[in-house]
Amino acid sequence: MAVPKRKTSKSRKNQRKRSHRTSVTTGTRCTQCGGLRRPHRVCPACGYYGGRQVVTVEAA
Repeated sequence: MAVPKRKTSKSRKNQRKRSHRTSVTTGTRCTQCGGLRRPHRVCPACGYYGGRQVVTVEAA
């Protein structure tokens, strides 16, 4: 069985783990109201997705 010859340093370990981070999803503009929304999801401001209303949103 293979055994490491030397201890892996903290910086080397962290450089390897750096690629495992999750990236922040970018927001896209809603075509209906222009508000920010997450990609491939219903707009929380107006309730539209793909050019048609999917969810009715109550006015606050």
